[in-house]
Amino acid sequence: MADRFVTHTGKDAQAAEITCLCNYAEAWSPTSKLSAIIEIDAKINFYFVKWDDRTTRIEVARGPLGRYLRTDHDDTTRNNLLDLPNC
Repeated sequence: MADRFVTHTGKDAQAAEITCLCNYAEAWSPTSKLSAIIEIDAKINFYFVKWDDRTTRIEVARGPLGRYLRTDHDDTTRNNLLDLPNC
């Protein structure tokens, strides 16, 4: 099990959904949305975003169109995966 820190995200054509997670400094990058969901569910790897002095976990959520990746709920909207630079 490894903690993987995400610095960039791939987005769909409408920039509304995460398609992959990236960190150019890491060999695992990029990881597709599906692979990340499988790894998180199986507790193989965990993905995080660092924001200044905090670290936020990426979770798997279920919506009307299926499963997707999102950051853990906390007291800021600044750590939205869609706000990260594109990879």
